[in-house]
Order: sequence, then C-alpha cells, then structure tokens
Amino acid sequence: MDMLNLKEPVIGKRAQNRIRNRNAILTAARDCFRENGYENSSIRDIVRRTGLAAGTFYNYFSSKQDIFAALLADFLTLLNDDMSRHRRSARSSHDFIHHAYLALYSATARDPVVYELAHQNQRALRNLFGSDILGLAMLSLEEDVRDGIARGLLPDLDPEYLCAAFFGVAYDISLSVARRVNHQPDRGQEEAEKAARFSTALFLGGLPALAKLSSQS
Repeated sequence: MDMLNLKEPVIGKRAQNRIRNRNAILTAARDCFRENGYENSSIRDIVRRTGLAAGTFYNYFSSKQDIFAALLADFLTLLNDDMSRHRRSARSSHDFIHHAYLALYSATARDPVVYELAHQNQRALRNLFGSDILGLAMLSLEEDVRDGIARGLLPDLDPEYLCAAFFGVAYDISLSVARRVNHQPDRGQEEAEKAARFSTALFLGGLPALAKLSSQS
C-alpha cells in the first residue's frame, strides 16, 4: 500500500488565508446578527469586527444576503450529514427517531443564531433555497424513512405523512431549543438531549409515554 496516499492534501498559504478570512467574516456576521438582529446589522458592522479591509469582504460575499445563505448552507450541510449517518446506522425504531431529533436539536444548540435567523426569515429562505428551514434540514429524511420501512424499523405507512408528523414535532421545539440556548449557552447539549427525549417519547408513544418519561425524571 502506498502510504503517501493516506496523507491529507497540503493546503497552500493562499488557500489557508482564504479559509481564514471567510471564517472570520462568517463569525463576525453571526455575532452581529445575535447582538443587533439581521435587519440592524450592516456590512460595515461586520467588516469592522473582522479587522479586514472593506474591499477584502467583497472578494468573498457580495451582500448580507450572501452571508446569510453561506451560514445556512454550512449549518444544513453538517446537519444533514449527521442526521443521515445516525439514521442509517439505527437498529431500532427508537434509535432511528431519537438520533434524527438529537442531530437536529444538537445542531440548533451549536448555532442557535443561524436557526433563529432562518426561522424568522422564511420568505428570504424560500427565495434563496425554495423551501423553509425544516424542509431544507430534512432533505434526506423521506429517503431514510423509506429505508427504515424497508428494514422493518418503521411501520409500513405513508412516508410522506410520517415525515410531516416528524416535521410538526420538530418545527417549534427546535425554535424553543434555540431560544433557551441563547439565554443559557452553557446548557446547549443538555437542552438538545432533553428536547430529543421529549420529542422521541411524544412521537413514538404519545401522551402516555410522556407521562412515563415525566415520572422517571
């Protein structure tokens, strides 16, 4: 085996600098949006936080909307990869549902600003991506639901209805997670796990399962 092929590709200095500048802009934008809101944050505010020249900004983004799209695209790419990996490795109905919810809520807890921003700007989201936040976050869910049915992990029901039920539970609970974590950032993963247990119990067993969960906590 050629061990040289196992080495990570070397990234040149110019590429490293581009990655660093792009990340600096996105981090500054996220901070501005959290503190001032999307509408009240200007490109000048964002550039000022980076320490970069104003001209440098326009080498990466042409507008504030571009930054929003980039933040959301990064969020969704990581989320969908994580959700699909966990769902496809599930060995039970509980694991399938719980891991899907946990991946979503964990992503929301890691980046509550982006989730809230997307939730509050549904029209802009549809213009940019053709869907709302959960529609984008769950792009691969229906395919995985069909796979779960085929593997016997889920009942042989209408996959579209199953996905709609999943979305219905996740939509506002994700927003609640984002708001709670914004107030208490150190409780992010704890809040995500709590929300995942709640959602899984509700989805799989309804109110009787929630009552049982409550008696155990």
